Formats: sequence, C-alpha cells, structure tokens
Amino acid sequence: MDTGHDTAGAVPELSLKLDDQLCFSLYATSLAMNKIYRKLLGQLGLTYPQYLVMMVLWERDDVTVSEIGERLYLDSATLTPLLKRMEAMELLTRARDARDERQVIIRLSDKGRALRKAAVPVPGSVFCAAACPVEELVQLKVQLDTLRERLAAACG
Repeated sequence: MDTGHDTAGAVPELSLKLDDQLCFSLYATSLAMNKIYRKLLGQLGLTYPQYLVMMVLWERDDVTVSEIGERLYLDSATLTPLLKRMEAMELLTRARDARDERQVIIRLSDKGRALRKAAVPVPGSVFCAAACPVEELVQLKVQLDTLRERLAAACG
C-alpha cells in the first residue's frame, strides 16, 4: 500500500476499492475484537465501554468524569448515561465534588473492586485469540497509538 507521500510532497490519487482502505481494515478488525470482548465480558456482566471505565478506575480510583473522558476519548454526554447504568449495577458511585459542585467524582464500590479479580484473565484470553507473537502485538499497538496521535493532530 502506498503511503500517500512522495518526495515532492504531492499526494497521489488513492484507490476507492474497499479492500484497499486502511479505515475499513481498522473497522473490520475492531468488529472482530469487539466480538471477542463481548464473549469474554458477557461472563463478567460488562459491555466493552463499561470494561474500559472499570480499567480506568482499577488503575486509579476516585476520579472525575472529565478525567475518565480524557483517558477514554469520550465526552461527558456519552459517559454520563454509561456511568449511571454502572452505578445502578452497584459497580461504582457518583457524587458531586464538595469543593467544586460542577465536578462529579467516580469511585469504585466494593463490588467494582471485587470484579477486578474476575477480569484478570481477559487480556490473556484476547492475546491467545490473536494468535501472534507478543512482540508483534506490542509493535502493532505502538503503530496504532502513533496513528491515533497523528490523526488527532490533523483534526486540530
């Protein structure tokens, strides 16, 4: 696949064939990844977005909605209903910050903390499903992170 750059800086005309599109490869891979996670997380009673929130909280509890949003690249309009459902599931609590009423603090409940132990096998199961060397997955993750950063910079 052509990188789209030549020495003169001009971008060549690229194919409109579906199978030539990087975005489609990312999309189709995301669908396959989500299918694996759906199976694994169903056993935990979590959706993938809920799992992401839990991972943020397992790393560092007692954070604001905006901090979770920054980590997950989600806005508060997307996060708020998700967090309300998770609170109803008794995985976390939501409370206004006493120092700044505009901020909502998210804390793990005992049930949310306990769920961490059940989630420990998930990354290994995904790794096994990928069926490739760990070095290859690490390199792919670095490349995807770099691509995300470049695309974000291009969006302004």
